[in-house]
Amino acid sequence: MTTVNRLRPRRSCLAVPGSNPRFLEKAQGLPADQVFLDLEDACAPLAKPEARHTIVKFLNEGDWTGKTRVVRVNDWTTEWTYRDVVTVVEGAGQNLDCIMLPKVQTAQQVVALDLLLTQIEKTMGFEVGKIGIEAQIENAQGLNNVNEIATASQRVETIIFGPADFMASINMKSLVVGEQPPGYPADAYHYILMKILMAARANNLQAIDGPYLQIRNIDGYREVAQRAAALGFDGKWVLHPGQVEASNEIFSPSQEDYDHAELILDAYDYYTSEAGGKKGSAMLGDEMIDEASRKMALVISGKGRAAGMQRTSKFEIPEA
Repeated sequence: MTTVNRLRPRRSCLAVPGSNPRFLEKAQGLPADQVFLDLEDACAPLAKPEARHTIVKFLNEGDWTGKTRVVRVNDWTTEWTYRDVVTVVEGAGQNLDCIMLPKVQTAQQVVALDLLLTQIEKTMGFEVGKIGIEAQIENAQGLNNVNEIATASQRVETIIFGPADFMASINMKSLVVGEQPPGYPADAYHYILMKILMAARANNLQAIDGPYLQIRNIDGYREVAQRAAALGFDGKWVLHPGQVEASNEIFSPSQEDYDHAELILDAYDYYTSEAGGKKGSAMLGDEMIDEASRKMALVISGKGRAAGMQRTSKFEIPEA
């Protein structure tokens, strides 16, 4: 069974209604890292059957170069899920990276999707295990079970926070998705985001923040995105082209931090080598670096490389 690529760039995850050919066409030219073609909330019930076939057509005929290609199906409590998966994967499985499963509440729901994907792949002659799963946490039960959900299948690549349904599920006193509820002086989302992040990191998965619905309020989007980025999230949903640039910027390291991280990695490799004196720690300018520094630098350099950043400095071996 193939191992999925859990480290795909996902700084910006663009939602596109699967029933709207104009939006599906436009999305191909936007600089989002990931595009997910939506069969769930963005599709009216009567539009879902036709939208499946529209999505297959665009996956097979569109130019999604450089983008992670995802389809969000309906959740298992509906009558649409199995037909969403069968139609899309049989029709375009070779041009699809992941299936996003919304409103995941138990590990068994992920297992069910895994088994269905495996059957389709075997039937169609596709590479078994190639299609990943993105699990969206949208209520209290899902959050309570997030650790089990993260380990339910080798296909799982990301854990996603779905704020709108989550806020409704816990009776949060706010109508603005992603904004702090009135009357609470701290960050009402901190526990939720950290629990998702811990489940993701404990299993080498990515953690993705959900949408910000005030699509023309870019300052508001930036504030919410920076909160998730500061914690360590890998990316955030974008619902409008105007949010893409902000998300890519916020979830990428600064040029200064990226260069510094690469210098740390080069310096550590040198100083721990025979030529560098086999040192466990050393000085890089005025900074002491060691194994812990290397691990921290790997995080920043990994994000920078995934974003396609280029170095503007290089490590110089010190003169004897």
